[in-house]
Amino acid sequence: MENEFGNVENKHDGMQDTKDSYTEENGQVNAESSREEELPAGRKLRNSIIELCIYVAIIVICVAFVPKYVLQRTIVDGKSMMNTLKNGENLLVEKVSYHFTDPDRFDVIVFYPHGRDSSDYYIKRVIGLPGETVQIKGEDIYINGEKLEENFGKDPIMDAGMAEEPVKLADDEFFVLGDNRTVSEDSRFEAVGPVKRENIEGRAVLRIYPLSEFGTFD
Repeated sequence: MENEFGNVENKHDGMQDTKDSYTEENGQVNAESSREEELPAGRKLRNSIIELCIYVAIIVICVAFVPKYVLQRTIVDGKSMMNTLKNGENLLVEKVSYHFTDPDRFDVIVFYPHGRDSSDYYIKRVIGLPGETVQIKGEDIYINGEKLEENFGKDPIMDAGMAEEPVKLADDEFFVLGDNRTVSEDSRFEAVGPVKRENIEGRAVLRIYPLSEFGTFD
């Protein structure tokens, strides 16, 4: 009987050891679980900081770089581009494509008539391309001696300006006209003259205001 009782006690001691062992292991598991719960919280904070930095970077890019190098809002001032563009209309000017290609004939461009040191900018339509000879005879425009077929002018040309005589464009020059040719100050006159390639800021591509006129234009 003593042996059996002793055996019982031995079994009970074994169970106690098992329980103690389980308790210790369970405590270790709980500790590890706590650390695992803390780790996602730290990662969450780090991810929030990273997201905030990304948003700030995007805002800085939009404010500082996009208007200067990619896309800029421009307001039409005056009537020189009527009827295509009207005074007070807001346009988007894209600046990327001219880093890879030259302006095409009939593009509506934004440029600095007095150089980039001046804040004055004009909006006109490209008529003559580098190397061409432009001349205005009466109401008609001639490129390299051939009449240019176009219908952008609001009214017939009344003043040919210096283009009454042939104007030979240099390899980096463009001849521009306003669509409202009775009031436009453009390449016909010495105050503007042929536009240097380096003074062209970009191409007007979209009318964004007024909303009733939202969209592209020719």
